[in-house]
Amino acid sequence: MPPGVAHPRVMGHCREKIGPEISPVANSLPGLVWTALPDGHVDFPTNASANTPGVALPTATVGRHEKSMTATRSLVSVVDDDESVRESLPDLLREFGFAARAFSLPEEFLASGCVDETKGLILDIAMPGMSGPDLQRELKRRGHETPVIFITASTDKSVRPRLLELGAVECLFKPFSDTALLEALRVALRGN
Repeated sequence: MPPGVAHPRVMGHCREKIGPEISPVANSLPGLVWTALPDGHVDFPTNASANTPGVALPTATVGRHEKSMTATRSLVSVVDDDESVRESLPDLLREFGFAARAFSLPEEFLASGCVDETKGLILDIAMPGMSGPDLQRELKRRGHETPVIFITASTDKSVRPRLLELGAVECLFKPFSDTALLEALRVALRGN
């Protein structure tokens, strides 16, 4: 099967943006396809699991270090209207070993092919249109119990207990530490 053509058994893809320092190569295994696209995205196979033999994405050379990118990394999606957060947080998540996608609006996330693949969601609270808590409610209404970590620039500390009562794993106040985020992700993804 030519690179870039999805196998009929691969039902959906969630694309991850990769930087220019990563040299991707197209790969195809029976029933599984992932491809590096010219726009800098990689299509991950969504029918792969940790038990799928031979499923691996290319090795990325970053500086002098090689990082193996596997198709079984948990996808963490970030939804924040702040461009600087959308640019920096996915890089940090990848350093932690997760696959990452960023969206500027909740509606963009809902329209993506990533909703079903997302194992953890980092949501800004206040965004134009649908808010982070609104997105959490909408996902629950649709039957998705995706663990949510809220992030906010608000200084109102009373918001945290309210969000935790609604089922959030954590609510972090910007700026937050890498350690605080990693701990919240460990709690959120414990069952995944």
